Amino acid sequence: MRSTPARFLAALALTTSVAQAQATAPEIVARARAIHERVITLDTHDDISPNNFTTERNYTQRLENQVNIPKMVEGGLDVSFMVVYVGQGQEFTPEAYKRAYDQAIEKFDAIHRLAETIAPDKIGLALTPEDVRRIAASGRKVAMIGIENAYPLGEDLKNIKAFYDRGGRYLSLAHNGHSQWSDSNTGEAQGWKWNGLSPLGKQAIAEMNRVGMMIDISHPSKESSMQTFALSKAPVMASHSGVRALCNHSRNMDDEQLLALKKNGGVIQAVAFASYVKCDPPAPERQPAIDKLYQEYGIPVAAGRGGGGGRAAAPAAGAAGAGAPGAGAQGARAGGGGGGRGGRGNATTAAIDSLPPHKRVEFDRRMAQIDRAWPAPARATVADFVNHIDYAVKLIGIDHVGISSDFDGGGGVTGWDDAAETFNVTLELVKRGYTEDQIAKIWSGNLLRVMGEVQKRASK
Repeated sequence: MRSTPARFLAALALTTSVAQAQATAPEIVARARAIHERVITLDTHDDISPNNFTTERNYTQRLENQVNIPKMVEGGLDVSFMVVYVGQGQEFTPEAYKRAYDQAIEKFDAIHRLAETIAPDKIGLALTPEDVRRIAASGRKVAMIGIENAYPLGEDLKNIKAFYDRGGRYLSLAHNGHSQWSDSNTGEAQGWKWNGLSPLGKQAIAEMNRVGMMIDISHPSKESSMQTFALSKAPVMASHSGVRALCNHSRNMDDEQLLALKKNGGVIQAVAFASYVKCDPPAPERQPAIDKLYQEYGIPVAAGRGGGGGRAAAPAAGAAGAGAPGAGAQGARAGGGGGGRGGRGNATTAAIDSLPPHKRVEFDRRMAQIDRAWPAPARATVADFVNHIDYAVKLIGIDHVGISSDFDGGGGVTGWDDAAETFNVTLELVKRGYTEDQIAKIWSGNLLRVMGEVQKRASK
């Protein structure tokens, strides 16, 4: 009989305590650093803003965001899947599709501009697994392109090939909110539109197989993913999802999905997004107290897109760090709450930061009282994140698990909060006894295998 999550975590606690006892051993750190330098480290989900891809402001600079070339160098992150994301609109008209398409093209162009014009000596765009290995061996960083949400494709199957030709190498048929192609995981709370894939979405599975586009099942509903497993002739991937047995969030994959993924030959890229790693709810009194305080001071609460509206999503202000006085944008992101992209929200942060000094002092005092009375749940750590990797490896095997962050889209855990801290993930894996070959598979080997198999099938 398979172990329950409770048994798994109990056993893991013992393993982790032993690992922590070794944490200061210099030979462990040295071995981890050597492994980290030798393997190709690949993160399958990093959001971008075209504003960071200009001549004046770009990824050659150590910007305040989570992923850029200096931070990749500092942390030893070799490959970044930069994401062409467009939010899900509720207008399904040619005009709305055109607006979404234009937003997507702006992001495609930004990534190409970085790799081809701004910094071709520092980063190259990879289109195949062989490209990844070649560019990494040259000493440059590697950019790849993922497409999050098929809303910009309109209702034209030919756009799948067009986006592939622009460099896109995986595509999610939905995001938060149902698309013309598929139901979203958010339907668990909001109800369903298609009961899985739409008729157009089912055709899209065949078309992605035909052109060599990896199918990303992270945001679509469970029923959509199960239908995808049945229809796809090639392995699929979840670009940034966690294990639902450890954190009951609609964005995570349950055991049935994981076992189907194994049978399909695909890979789950475990995500270091704090509120998908740990789902500990805050004390019931905390959220109303924060809401009341915000209302008294005229502070708006703006939810981002990361957490979505699925079942078990944590409220943004109730998560660790959310609403913390003086936290700013970094503190909002550190909260890891369901709000995701921007966490607490830029408008909320700006409103707090703009309070007159005497009101800010009183606001901070009141917020501190709330924190003392009803502490926020502890934020997820690198160790908590690797628990998801451990669980998936034990359930479906070492060949079907990878790594993602969702950086610059709400992602991050304590210890891996930007690309500069990437080594800490490898260190945690070494402390838990993973070998170099296993770590190489988890960091990039499994994803590149899937990508290669998808492209090979398309060439037949």
